[in-house]
Order: sequence, then C-alpha cells, then structure tokens
Amino acid sequence: MAAFTPKDVAALRERTGCGMMACKKALTDAEGDMDKAIELLREQGLAASAKKASRIAAEGIVAAELSADGSKGVLIEVNSETDFVAKNEKFQAFVSTIAKTVLATGAADVETLLTQKVVDSDMTVQELLNDNILTIGENLKIRRFAIADGPCVPYIHAGGKIGVMVMFDADDAVAAKSEFAVFGKDVAMQVAAANPLFLSREDVPADVIEKEKEILTAQAINEGKPANIAEKMVMGRIQKYYKENCLVEQEFVKDPDLTIQKYTDKTAKELGGNITVKGFVRFERGEGLEKRSDDFAAEVANMVK
Repeated sequence: MAAFTPKDVAALRERTGCGMMACKKALTDAEGDMDKAIELLREQGLAASAKKASRIAAEGIVAAELSADGSKGVLIEVNSETDFVAKNEKFQAFVSTIAKTVLATGAADVETLLTQKVVDSDMTVQELLNDNILTIGENLKIRRFAIADGPCVPYIHAGGKIGVMVMFDADDAVAAKSEFAVFGKDVAMQVAAANPLFLSREDVPADVIEKEKEILTAQAINEGKPANIAEKMVMGRIQKYYKENCLVEQEFVKDPDLTIQKYTDKTAKELGGNITVKGFVRFERGEGLEKRSDDFAAEVANMVK
C-alpha cells in the first residue's frame, strides 16, 4: 500500500472540502493516489458537499435537550438554507442527535464538537453532518450551542425560531416539583418575549451605562432642560433602562404587578425552599446572519445556460 502523510490528508481536504476522516479513508482506499482519492470522494458524493458549504444557511431551528435527571441542558442552533428543510423530520432528528452528543461529550465549542463521536454511532459529528448535507441536499451548519449545569428549564418558541434556556440555583426538593417546572417555563417564556440583555443591574457593564447616560443627557438638553434638571431626568431614565433590560427587574408578562424577582421569591416561598435565577441563554434563529435572497429570474437564466 502506498504511503501518505498528514500533509496529503490536509491537501485532499483543501481540494475537496470533505472531512478529515473521509479524506484519510479515501487516501487509504486509493493507496495514496491523490487523484484516485478525489474520484472516490466524488463517487461517494462527499465532494459535492464542498459546493453546498458555500451557500447561505440562515434558516433552521433552535432546539433544547435535557439530561435524563434534568441536571444538565443544552441549547443549540443548527442552520439550513430553507425553512422547508427546517421542518423536515430527518433534519430535526439530526439536530436532536447533535444536541444529545453535546450533552454526552461536554464539547467546549463547535470546532471540538465536530471531532467527537456521535452518541450510539461510530461516526464523528463532522461525518454525520456531511452525510446529512448530502441526503438532505442543502448546506447545513452547526452554528452554536450553550451547556447549562444544574437545574435548568428550556423553552422553544414558534417551532424553533427562538430558544431559551434558564439556569437556576434551587434546592433539590424544590427543583423536583412540577410547580418548579411551570415557574421555570414562565421565566423562560419571559426571556423569549421580552428579550432582556442582562440578568441583573450588577451584570450591566459600566461602559454601557456611561454610554446610555451620554445619550440620555443629550436628549434632555435637546429638550431644552437645564443641566440640573437633565441630570435628575437621566438618573430616572437609567432606572427605567434597568427595568426594561435586566431580567429580574422586568415586569412579569403574565402579571405586571410582579417583577421576575418578586415572582421568583413568591414561588420559592410557596414551594418551601430557595430559588435564584442564575442566568439565561437566548438564541434567535439566524440572528446576525446574512439571509438567503433567491433571484428567480437569475436562477432561470442560469438554468437556460
């Protein structure tokens, strides 16, 4: 068998866009012959995924998965090119498998995750991703995920358009109660609906507040207010900023007479224990990504060519 080096594997990967393991296997089967390896990858359909990888994937879903004992959770976003594929059962099953793999491996980031073995499989995540790109026929991308340790409650809105995971500190006896799950979902729905930027005012960076003060001061002066009055107005508006942007200070959407902090304290008292909202993650599908724009006339023109 002709020998090949790691550099040959890297070169084949660069030329085809295929995964490292797929390239290594192709070179092994081709006895080190680069052109034969490319041909094998093309025959297997793997090289075609490189073309798909250049296409915009900004649809897809946000999904959540909890460990069996509920002590750990993951929130993940996987993108596809079209909303049609996002509703496909095979795609959704793929996302669920990847989420379970994140829980099982504890991978720190997407790059590390791609090298891990899929749960109950000999394939790596990269290989399973390539396989699904080929069978589904669209570019797919595992964009991001977040792992939550300790009691956590997920909420998925509008079929995966928005996903939230809220993390809590809570007594074991409290976290095990069904009422806690209802409370946790309420808080997660609050995050989905109100989109807070921070957990509490202590988490707001000083430079953010300073910038906000500059803007609010300029607004007050432009309204013709004297400096001493403007200063008082700014302080009042900063308090409003906290109430609008910090989760625990926001009005509870289901009961505006309560803040989330008061709702948390009320629930803890009713359940006979301690509950603290520790943090949250909110993913909105495709946020910050360039959206695909289909030009039907151009598509027809290309088909004619």
